[in-house]
Amino acid sequence: MAYNTDAEPLRSFSELVGYFEAGCKPRERWRIGAEHEKFVFHTDTLRRPQYAGPDGIQAMLKGLMRFGWDGVYENDTLIALTRKGASVSLEPGGQFELSGAPLLTIHDICEETGQHLEEVKAVASEIGLGFLGVGFSPLWTREETPIMPKGRYNIMRAYMPKVGGLGLDMMLRTCTVQANLDYESEADMVLKFRTSLALQPIATALFANSPFTEGKPNGFLSARANVWTDTDADRTGMLDFVFEDGFGFERYARYALDVPMYFVHRDIPENGGYIDASGQDFKAYMKGELPAMPGQYPTMDDWADHLTTLFPEVRLKKYLEMRGADAGPWSRLCALPALWAGLLYDQPSLEAAWELVKGWTSDDHNALRGMAAKTGLKGEIAGRPVKEWAVDVLNIAKQGLKNRNYLSGGLVDETGYLGELFEIAESGVTPAERLLDKYHGPWQGDLRHLYEEEAY
Repeated sequence: MAYNTDAEPLRSFSELVGYFEAGCKPRERWRIGAEHEKFVFHTDTLRRPQYAGPDGIQAMLKGLMRFGWDGVYENDTLIALTRKGASVSLEPGGQFELSGAPLLTIHDICEETGQHLEEVKAVASEIGLGFLGVGFSPLWTREETPIMPKGRYNIMRAYMPKVGGLGLDMMLRTCTVQANLDYESEADMVLKFRTSLALQPIATALFANSPFTEGKPNGFLSARANVWTDTDADRTGMLDFVFEDGFGFERYARYALDVPMYFVHRDIPENGGYIDASGQDFKAYMKGELPAMPGQYPTMDDWADHLTTLFPEVRLKKYLEMRGADAGPWSRLCALPALWAGLLYDQPSLEAAWELVKGWTSDDHNALRGMAAKTGLKGEIAGRPVKEWAVDVLNIAKQGLKNRNYLSGGLVDETGYLGELFEIAESGVTPAERLLDKYHGPWQGDLRHLYEEEAY
């Protein structure tokens, strides 16, 4: 088997750390990347579509190309689209993901999101498909869920059951909304990482929107969040070490090195170029001793790929990824990046947010994570109702967005994008609980109404 040998091999730990250091950007270059996933369904049967066929996922991708998207192929299989710094990609069960371009304001993000949704609806309406924004697939079993033809997913599907009970659900039956934000320096990264990691369960509660599994209530408000508690302990969780003295780029790199690998990608035809290295050790790879590729050494692209296989509640790459929220309607797709930009991109607000949570313990962090998935904004943490913490967080974020003072064409700032979140926090009623009220009330236990009322 032949491997790519053009790239320089990685030999030193300092090179791994340097990957994160290269992400440091001056404040004037900070941008926000917004991502969201959504379930695709046949409007007549509500079933999730296969990849192939005239009304399948491939047809959706091809249909979008008329809007100027370029195809991305794995061998001859169309697996993604790109356009002006943004991409459309597929999760393992055919969940449709928009990874937006890095943009300056929430106004820009909402415009980009709106354009994307109009485009996908235009194509979907022609082939009998629809889109639903919730955190967990509400009707279909794992066995009824289609599998997308991507090489890395074949490896992950085989490995997941070895390390957790719900990893396949994570791959096939969840949808999230995410925001990616920059950092200026290592110290700035540390403060943002600690603050956002502590507050990630608050976002989980505010966006909780996955109370149904296989047609009935599942006992959680965010089944998506619960899935991550039994996916793979090596690569998920609240990362207690982030709050310890001395945390920085080097400590995160050591954590990443200790996480078992999934794969190595090379320019070969088999399995889309993905070589199974599941459970193997990146440290051995750096010594030329990886069983999957004996005598070969990793490149920086291999390190970047490996970092994408870590799934903590906040993930560090050359930016920070906020990973704690369920997918939802268009309004909340804009609210999530607004929340994090308000908290992390205004220095007084960032310091205020850290001051709010810096006294929380590891037990508090982990208790709040479990509480958010199960009971949302109910309960107490560190002696106060979760609901009150959420209102405080939103007030800090609102002030941060005021201070940013980015105005739309109508001279409106970004604070309006938090409006729905304030309604949720002040009432203490999550989106999931509102869906449950409908399920037990006017829907009379028939989740077909979910697809009618909550579709994009």
